[in-house]
Amino acid sequence: DNKTPQFKRRVGHSEPHESVSELESHLGYWLRYISNHVSHTFQMKVEESGVTVSEWVIMREMFRIGYTSSTEIARHTGLTKSAVSKLVSRLEEKALLSRLLAEEDQRNHVLSLTKEGKLLVPLLADMADQNDAEFFEFLTDIEKDSLLTLLKKIVREKQLKPFAID
Repeated sequence: DNKTPQFKRRVGHSEPHESVSELESHLGYWLRYISNHVSHTFQMKVEESGVTVSEWVIMREMFRIGYTSSTEIARHTGLTKSAVSKLVSRLEEKALLSRLLAEEDQRNHVLSLTKEGKLLVPLLADMADQNDAEFFEFLTDIEKDSLLTLLKKIVREKQLKPFAID
């Protein structure tokens, strides 16, 4: 087959190009590197409590806003309605969330955390705080504030919206 040698030559089986930047020279690489480690460590801690990080996000939002709907959770978290529906079902199976028919419209549901769910949220929030402390404890308060300010500036300037997890 005479196409194979040409293909190999085109994909760069020759000398590397000096104009290609190093992976480690990209800020995005380092943001992802750190984020992966922070997130994975938190995921392992949260899952010991019987919930996933995505479920924690739903619970945290519900703790903040109280009685709510799947649509509101999706709006606040950036998750799709389908993803929220699956997470709500999982939390309901774990008896951390209850689903009640809305009085004004029997087709809609009102969601609320159960007593167990309300007790778990502060514990998971402490885990999140501890996880942040473990990863960023060596930074001074000024460095932490600067990093947070810069990250928020990127979000604001690029008009970034929550990215679906799970």
